[in-house]
Amino acid sequence: MMRKIMIVMSIMALMLAGAQMAAAADVLRMATTTSTANTGLLDYLVPMFQKDTGIELQFVAVGTGKALKLGQNCDVDILMVHAPAAEKKFVDAGYGMDRREIMYNDFVIIGPGSDPAGVKGMKVVPALKQIADKKAGFASRGDDSGTHKKERSLWAAAGFKGAPKGSWYMESGQGMLKTVVLAEEKQAYTMVDRGTYIKYSANAKGNPDLKVLVEGDQILFNQYSVITIKPSNCPKAKVKLAQKFADWITSAKMQKAIGDFRLLKMKLFVPNAK
Repeated sequence: MMRKIMIVMSIMALMLAGAQMAAAADVLRMATTTSTANTGLLDYLVPMFQKDTGIELQFVAVGTGKALKLGQNCDVDILMVHAPAAEKKFVDAGYGMDRREIMYNDFVIIGPGSDPAGVKGMKVVPALKQIADKKAGFASRGDDSGTHKKERSLWAAAGFKGAPKGSWYMESGQGMLKTVVLAEEKQAYTMVDRGTYIKYSANAKGNPDLKVLVEGDQILFNQYSVITIKPSNCPKAKVKLAQKFADWITSAKMQKAIGDFRLLKMKLFVPNAK
């Protein structure tokens, strides 16, 4: 009798271990940008993914530069980022594969309603020159994120080598919402993706202190993509799970879900998977 009990207990232990191993195998690790987390998009998508696939998606939200480094170091299985030039270098260097575009929004320059630099309605490059000339406050993320990479490219187009100098130019070293809060505190300008600005507006019940002053420039287009970590660089990367996520988020069903995600009746992201 005792032998039978021990056998049953051993079988149960093996079954439990097997279930734990299966559960561990069905965890997908993703590095993504702060905008996809701050806006609530991932809180909206993650439960859908687990329901549809049985896979648990665990994510860390950091700037795109840090996300790419996490992928290069094999700390995650997939990336959701928004810095196309850096992403393509990452893939070309052999760290990632199967880059797929999934959605976009745009960047805007926001600032106090009083608009002390007088940039409302201007194109973005002359607006930045005018903010610099008048030494109006500008809050930058300063964190090598996708937004920061875009901002640096715009300052370069405005004739600056590297970041502008002076006390008027502030680097938060933090995520987008915290940088917007810094800009609000200092009554300064900043650049933000549209989705995060809508979230900031929703937090202010539709009456945010900082207003959109510069928008609509083609150069402000903001593309988001997913990239699977390449197994030749990271042998333990869960490629099959990553590809399931890439297939899922580019499916017609989930593209519609992304388009349906709104705050203040406004669309935060526009799906554009091919």
